[in-house]
Amino acid sequence: MRRYNRRDFLKVMGAGLTAAMVGNIAWGKENQKKTRPNVMFIVCDDLNTHVSTSGYSNILTPAMDRLARQGLTFRRAYCQYPVCGPSRASFLSGLYPESTGVLNNTTDIRHTCPDIPSLPELFKQNGYWTGGVGKVFHGRLDHGERAWNEYHKFNNEYNPVLAKAQKDFETQSGPIDKAKNLKLWRAKQRALRRRAAGQSPPGYGPTDMTDAQHKDGKNVRQVAEWLNTNSFGNKPFFIACGIHKPHVPFWAPRKYFDLYPKDKLKFSTTPENDWDDIPEIAMSKRFKAFGFELGRENDNLRRTYTQAYHACISFIDAQINLLFDALKQNGLWDNTIIILTSDHGYHLGEHFMWGKVTLFEECARVPLIMRVPNQTSAGQTTDGLVELIDMYPTLAELSGLNAPENIQGRSFLPLLKNPLSQGKPAVYTVVSRGNQLGRSIRTKRWRYAEWPDEEKCELYDLKSDPSEYTNLAENPTYRPQRQEMRRLLAEVRTKASAKRTH
Repeated sequence: MRRYNRRDFLKVMGAGLTAAMVGNIAWGKENQKKTRPNVMFIVCDDLNTHVSTSGYSNILTPAMDRLARQGLTFRRAYCQYPVCGPSRASFLSGLYPESTGVLNNTTDIRHTCPDIPSLPELFKQNGYWTGGVGKVFHGRLDHGERAWNEYHKFNNEYNPVLAKAQKDFETQSGPIDKAKNLKLWRAKQRALRRRAAGQSPPGYGPTDMTDAQHKDGKNVRQVAEWLNTNSFGNKPFFIACGIHKPHVPFWAPRKYFDLYPKDKLKFSTTPENDWDDIPEIAMSKRFKAFGFELGRENDNLRRTYTQAYHACISFIDAQINLLFDALKQNGLWDNTIIILTSDHGYHLGEHFMWGKVTLFEECARVPLIMRVPNQTSAGQTTDGLVELIDMYPTLAELSGLNAPENIQGRSFLPLLKNPLSQGKPAVYTVVSRGNQLGRSIRTKRWRYAEWPDEEKCELYDLKSDPSEYTNLAENPTYRPQRQEMRRLLAEVRTKASAKRTH
């Protein structure tokens, strides 16, 4: 991250950074005597690796930097599906998406894999107090009392797009009395949301709300309250803090937008002919909803969205800092595993793409920072390959729990002990295109993808072409490498889709 004046930055953040810092030191110190560690699991939504210590250098993230200075940063961590629901079902079960059967945002893993306890459920079954806030699972698919001793989901902040849709709707059809006709009122709300979602571009911009009034401000302050009031009693805790931003709409308090003047933003442009050698099926056409055209840069619009995305990141970073302060103030820091990640990455114009649902590095690779007391060395990084499904067995092992034998993730405890080790030989990510799957394999140097077979494929040398601009799949020189990657993809695909024994 770039250098910044800490005094000025804290002044910009305002008084919010000191909230939720008062705690009971006495019980906190007593809590540290427990033999099993606490777990603070922070999962952001749509956060890409631009904000990791190996990414862009122009985003202010002092809290994430604070964690990175005291923990281990994974520079090659990958999701298994670049969409919220399937990714979360995957890493919260330790299973690849083809095994969970969750390949969209509506399928419920409780129905497809009833024998596999979710990550918080495993901890709850083993005597942990489990608390969750915000988006941990996916909306209505939250596991409720099976997973949580206590869970809170706060209402959305004000949505001007939805408000306009409601005004237009009522002009046409008149208002509906909620008390008299609840079923019709709910149908109207669904219609309004569909209409608002279909409008272009997505919502963005500064608000005049305080940090605490935004949904993520409420999420974090709820967790801080648990820590301050010892809600977990004499039990070790597993707390999952679901951070909604930087998911659209890109709204954050105005002070965070002020940190990023649009004319000062820096980013790389994409070659106009980038898609000449890439199968069209690899494309996600969400860029249209953002107001862009394929093959054409729109500098002003790109700066507008980039500013808003960056503002959201600095906003959530300030909230995450409150979690760290609450752990410190309550004497819990030295007995709490902290893991910070995202469900998948996010395009900000790379390959002319915006949003998610591709297999490019921008979507598949995720930030992952982990601090394990007495295990991780401060300020280290690793290039070892890991997958998000590996978090399940890793956290279980670190906490002395037995993970289910039939999960597919693999503990990366060896990487925590030796960051110079290689990690996995390859990582695997899939995404749907209609009723078919695109599949991608990534090794230390190469990435290969099939859509859905080798008739439409991609091959990139990430050492010489980290931006993935040159598809080598049809280059005869690289035919042996293509065949080797195809073999490896088939091998991992077989494992990922294997029928599990119950």
